[in-house]
Amino acid sequence: MKPILLALSSLVTSTLTFSAQAQELKAIDQKAFRELFPPNAQIRTLGSDFSFTEGPAWIGGENGYLIFSDIPADKIYRWNGGADFSIYREPSQQSNGNNLDLQGRLVTAEHWGRKVSLAKRDGSLITLIDSYQGKKLNSPNDVVVKSDGTLWFTDPDYGLGKRVKEQEGNFVYRYDPLTKELAVVVDDFEKPNGLCFSPDESKLYIADSGSPKHIRVFSVETDGRLSGGRVFAALDQGGPDGMRCDESGRLWTSSGDGAQVFSPQGKLLARILLPKGGANLCFGGSDGRTLFITARNAVYSVETKNRDAHRR
Repeated sequence: MKPILLALSSLVTSTLTFSAQAQELKAIDQKAFRELFPPNAQIRTLGSDFSFTEGPAWIGGENGYLIFSDIPADKIYRWNGGADFSIYREPSQQSNGNNLDLQGRLVTAEHWGRKVSLAKRDGSLITLIDSYQGKKLNSPNDVVVKSDGTLWFTDPDYGLGKRVKEQEGNFVYRYDPLTKELAVVVDDFEKPNGLCFSPDESKLYIADSGSPKHIRVFSVETDGRLSGGRVFAALDQGGPDGMRCDESGRLWTSSGDGAQVFSPQGKLLARILLPKGGANLCFGGSDGRTLFITARNAVYSVETKNRDAHRR
């Protein structure tokens, strides 16, 4: 599909805002901006005929492909490049967040299934977690895998619909696939959503897409518990959702205006402005430096100078 946007040489203002047809890259910090995007970066619309896109993940490294969820359509799509999309999984149990485990297998947070599932090498699915203390989970939203193999996921109630809520709150969990132990690590979020680890995994960032509309940061203790929980950044456009850290520790988060990039200290560095609010994002592509953003009925991409801190 023809790229919709922009050569970054089209300088418009002293703050490096670049012209586009409802899409633009905007620098808040000029020096940082040059470290984020190459001079010829362009935002591309990969597709815009979906229902509500979420959970992008890059599978397979250099010769890999992008997958992402379309929640209302009950599908996971696959994109190999170009203008065509194929169905990767249907039904998907209204899947939301996707990520890879240490073996490169797909781990999925399923809204309708009220569980976190794992796709085995033969294509079959197994349920990893679907309950806590004998009660069904709400509707798992996003999931991240630590280098020790543990799974960390958020469980707000967005996907419950009219079904009965069995958990007392909207929690963040840690699951150890070796011991099968599931533990609540945070219990005071309104709507816990996206989450990601810092490059050295000493910190865990968690988005609250409820009324707080902010991102909190926790210290990760050696026993798997979390401490702290101060507000790292509050979004000024919509709420935070899916997030990734790059190798330099900068936080890339979806937002109401598309996506925003923050320094490790919580300073806003740049905006990726899109026609629709962003829902989630990931790094991928042949060199791992392409940022893919799911935003309502569309999927976008933009070239960056960065890679995911936890590439697999």
